[in-house]
This record gives sequence, C-alpha cells and structure tokens, in this order.
Amino acid sequence: MTRVTYFVTATDTGVGKTVLTAALVRRLVERGLDVAALKPFCSGDRSDAVIIRKCLAGRFALDEINPWYFPTALSPAIAARKLSRSISGREVINYIRNVSRRHAVTLVEGAGGLLSPLAEDLDAEGIIAKLRAIALVVCPNRLGAINQTLLVMRALPPKAARTARVILMSQPQRERSAESNTSYLREVLGSTRVFEFPWVRAAMRKGAVPPSAQVRRMLDSILRF
Repeated sequence: MTRVTYFVTATDTGVGKTVLTAALVRRLVERGLDVAALKPFCSGDRSDAVIIRKCLAGRFALDEINPWYFPTALSPAIAARKLSRSISGREVINYIRNVSRRHAVTLVEGAGGLLSPLAEDLDAEGIIAKLRAIALVVCPNRLGAINQTLLVMRALPPKAARTARVILMSQPQRERSAESNTSYLREVLGSTRVFEFPWVRAAMRKGAVPPSAQVRRMLDSILRF
C-alpha cells in the first residue's frame, strides 16, 4: 500500500496552518481514506490539536495527536527549556514514523515557521527531509508574500522544494497585491503548485463546517499523490 506524509509548514506563525490542516483532514475522511493527523507540538494552548481531533471524528486521543504540549507560548524547544526539559529530535521522528506506518495518509502540522526550533536538534525542515514528506507551505496572501514564500522554498531540502505546494491564504480584506502574488508565484513555481485558499468564516476555521465544492476541488489538487 502506498503511504504518503504531508507536512504543513508556513512562512510565520498564526497564518492559517490549522485552517488548511482541518480542511484537508475533513476532505480525506470524506473520501474514505485511512488518514492520521498530528500536531506534535502545541505551545500556549492545545486548541489547534482539539480542532484536528474534531475533524478526525474523535478517532485519535488528544495526546496521540499532540504528544508534546507546553503552557508557555514560545517555540517548542525554547518552551521545553523553560521547564528544564529537552526534546529529542530522534524521538519526534520515530513517533511520526510509527504513526505514518499504520495509515495510508498522514498529515503533520508544524508549529510556527519552517525554521522555528521544535526540538534541540530539529525543525520543520529537518522533519520534512527525514520523512521525505510533501511540504505544504502556507503564507498569508498580502504584501510581502512573494518574498516570504520564496525564502521558505529556498530553505527547503532540494527534493522537497520540487514537490512542495504553496497555499496563499486569503485575508478578510483583499489587498491589491493578492492577485499579483498568486500569478507571479505560479509563473515562478508552476501553475499547478500554487493555490489561493478563500477566506473562510469562523465555523469553518474551527473545523465545524465542511468546505464548499470549490474548496473540495482545490483540496483534491493539493492532495494529489
């Protein structure tokens, strides 16, 4: 059986990773695929992991989805230090691998941006490389998106950069740069690798409402194996 792992990363924190992850999980469940979804690290609160669990219809325990939780809203490796703890990168990789071996599709949502320290010797770039995951790069579609996206693409391992997909998250107020951001990145990266995700209402952000038919088609394109 073919198994695939996606890693949802971003240009920054708070830009829509969980919105995308929740929509992807719902779509995979809707398609009847054997899917697991992880938010290995949460700092500050576990609301993102709770949303993912809801989209999985409670089939995974919260601690399975989110094995490392820290009450302080800092990068996970730094939050762990505050508690005199240390996270082993090998432990993280082994945990994700053990989950992914049991499921056809595994979605892993990162914490913060691509190079935010997750463990003492590991960041999202390292996880993507070690797991040979397909990178899904989330960026808010506003002024600066081109530079931010291309910086992340250059920081990815070369093999991952060739298969990565970019998801530009629409904003409540559409900026003049939004259309040109999308068209330019499609010109540089390829028209089938850059997607513009629509602004969604709060209920969908929380995973409570399924995506529209238009969004479903986009999600299927993002998820192409």
